[in-house]
Amino acid sequence: MTIATLSQVLQPALTGRYAIAGLVTLGWEDMRAYVAAAEAEGAPVILQAGPNCRKHTPLPVLGKMFRHLAEGASVPVVAHLDHGYTAEECREALDSGFTSLMFDGSRKPLAQNIDETAAIAEMAHAVGISCEGEIGFVGYSGGEASAGTDPDEAARFARETRVDAMAISAGNVHLQQEGEGSLDEARIRAIEAVTDVPLVIHGGSGVPEVQRRRLAAGSSICKFNIGTELRMAFGAALREAVARDPGRFDRVAILSETEEPVSRAARRVIRSLWKPDGE
Repeated sequence: MTIATLSQVLQPALTGRYAIAGLVTLGWEDMRAYVAAAEAEGAPVILQAGPNCRKHTPLPVLGKMFRHLAEGASVPVVAHLDHGYTAEECREALDSGFTSLMFDGSRKPLAQNIDETAAIAEMAHAVGISCEGEIGFVGYSGGEASAGTDPDEAARFARETRVDAMAISAGNVHLQQEGEGSLDEARIRAIEAVTDVPLVIHGGSGVPEVQRRRLAAGSSICKFNIGTELRMAFGAALREAVARDPGRFDRVAILSETEEPVSRAARRVIRSLWKPDGE
C-alpha cells in the first residue's frame, strides 16, 4: 500500500521546490484516471473528496475507494477530505480511512476559525494524519467574491492551529475555467515571509499554467487544487463517446471511454507541478 498523509508528500515538495496536484474527484472513473496519470509521471497524487462528491457518494464508501486505489498504486496516494465544514464531517472522514482532513472555517471570524481548525488539527494529529486549514475566504466564479489573506492573520493562524498546510486567498477563485485569472504574487511573498507552512491554492484551474509552474518551482505553494480543468476534459470525452454511438446505453461502456482522455489531462497538470522546470 502507498497510502500517504498530506504532510508526507508536501514537506518534500517544500524543500524540493515542486508542488503536488490535489485532484478533485467525482466518481470512480476520474479517480482511476488520476492514479494512472500519477503513476505514469512517477509522482504522488492527492485524491480529494469535496462537497459535491460527498453528496453523491458517502464518506465511508469514498474512503474505501481511495484506499483500494492506493493499495495497488506504485506512487504515494493521499486520501483527502476537501472543504470539511463541521467537526462531525471531519470525524467521519477520519473514521472512514482518510489520511488528510481539510477544515474550512474561512467564512468565520478569525478567532473562531483558529479555534475550530486547531481542534480538527489536534484530532487528526492524534491518529497520525494531516490537517489543512483555510485563512482568507476563496470565492467562486460568478458567486461569492474572494477575500485576500492578510499576512499577519496567516502567521497567527499557522502558529495557533498547527496545521500541516494552509490554503490562502491571493486572487484565486473556485470554478474558473483554465487560465482565466492570475495570482497576486506580492501577497504570496508577504505570507511566505511570516510562516514556513506549505501553502495551498484552491481554484488552481483558473491560474495560467506558466504561473503555476513558476510558483511550484519558486515559492512555498506546494499544492494546487485542480477540478474544473479536469471536469472539462471529462465532459468533452463523455460528449464524444455518446455522439460516436448515440444508440448505446451501457453506462460502463460509455464512461470507460472517458478515462484515457481524463488521464492525459491529469498527466499534464501533474507534470507541470512535479517537474515545473520542464525536466
